[in-house]
Amino acid sequence: MPLAIRERLSFTDEQCGEALLAFRRRFTDCECVLLNTCNRVELYVGSPSEIELPTTAELVAFVTGFHNESTLDFDPHFLKLESKPAIDHLFCVASSIDSMVLGETQIASQVNEAYARATRGGFAGPTMHAAFQHANQVAKRVTNETELHRRRISVPSVAVSEIASEFFERFDDKQIVVIGSGEMGVETLQYLKTAGATKITIVNRSTDKATAVAEKFAIKAMPWESLDSLLADADLVVSTTGAAQPIMTESRYRTIASARSKGTLLILDLAVPRDFESGIGRMPGVYLYSVDDLQAVCDRNRSFREQQLPKAQKIIREESDRLLGDWNHRSSGATIRALREQVEQMKQSELVRLLGKQVMATTTPEMHEEIVAAFDRLINKMLHSPLQSIREVAQTEQRDTLVSALRKLFQIR
Repeated sequence: MPLAIRERLSFTDEQCGEALLAFRRRFTDCECVLLNTCNRVELYVGSPSEIELPTTAELVAFVTGFHNESTLDFDPHFLKLESKPAIDHLFCVASSIDSMVLGETQIASQVNEAYARATRGGFAGPTMHAAFQHANQVAKRVTNETELHRRRISVPSVAVSEIASEFFERFDDKQIVVIGSGEMGVETLQYLKTAGATKITIVNRSTDKATAVAEKFAIKAMPWESLDSLLADADLVVSTTGAAQPIMTESRYRTIASARSKGTLLILDLAVPRDFESGIGRMPGVYLYSVDDLQAVCDRNRSFREQQLPKAQKIIREESDRLLGDWNHRSSGATIRALREQVEQMKQSELVRLLGKQVMATTTPEMHEEIVAAFDRLINKMLHSPLQSIREVAQTEQRDTLVSALRKLFQIR
C-alpha cells in the first residue's frame, strides 16, 4: 500500500480504541485486532464459532468509512488473506520477515501491543488469543534458532555495535561527542546509551534542538562554538549534520590536534555530504570512517540476514501447520464427540429393547457381553472411515465441508 494511501488510513492510538469499539458494534460476534504501524494497517478478524465473517467489501468499507474516505479510492490497495495464508502472514510480520528492514526488532513489540490493546478492551477472544500468542512464540523461535536479528544493518547501529565496539572495550569512560540532532543523531544516541555510554555531549547549530535531545537522553548539550574544544578532549565523535560543506576542514583540525592530550580519536562521519574532510583520516592517531565504509558493512550484514530467511520460513511453516492442526482438532472434536454420544444413545436404546425380549431371558452373562461387543464393533467400523477422513484432511475448507456434511446427515446440533 503506497505511503500516500497509508497516511489517509492510519490510526492514532486513540483512534485504534475507537475503531475497535465501532467494529464490535457493527460485527457483534467477531473478534478483532487492529495493527497500525508506519508501514502497515492490518485488521485481523476471526470467530471460534461458525458465524459468517465480514466480507472483504465490508471490511474495506469499515476502514475507509471510519476515516470518512471513499471506498473506490482504496479498494485496489487492500489484500484479504484467509485461514493458513492469514496465519502465515501474521507469523511473518511478528518475526520481522515481512518488514521493510529485514530482521528489525520493533515490529514484535508493536504486534504484542496491538494484541494487548484488543485484549484489554475485550475485542480478542479464543481465536485471536491462539493466533497472537502463537505468533509471539514463533517470533521467539526465529530469534533463538536463526541469526536473522544478530547483525546490525542500519548505519548508526553498525557505527556503534561493530566499528566503535572494535576500538573500545567499554564506553562508560569515554568522552563522546555527537554532532547533529536530527534523526540519524538521535538513533545513534539510542545505540550509544544501550552500549553503556554516559559521558556524551551533543552539539547542534540550533541550541534549542540540541537541548531538547539532551534532556530526552539525559546527556549534556553544548553550543556550536564549543565544538573545537570538545573535539580536543574526545575519544569518539559521531557526526550527522546535513551541512552542504564539511564542518571540519583538515587545516582546522590540525589546530585542534595540537591541543589534544589524548591519543586515538575515532571519528564516525555518518553525514552525506561528509562533515569531515577525508585528509583528517590520514593524520596520526585519527581513525575516520565515512558513511560509505559503514554502508559496506550494512550491505554485508543484510546479505547475511537474507541467508537466514529459509530457516525462519521453515519455522513459520511448522508453527502455522501446528496451530491450524490444533484448531482443526478442536473444531471437529465437538462434532465427533456429539456423534459418538448420539450413536451410543441409539446403541443403548436398542440393547434395552433386544435384551428385554422374552427369548433373551435365558442368555448367559457371557452372551450379553458378546452382544454388546458386537454392537460396539459394528459402530466403530461404520464410523472409522468418515471420522478418519475428517482427522486427516489438510485443507481447512475441506474439513469444514466434511464436518458440516456430518452434522447435516446425522442431524447433530
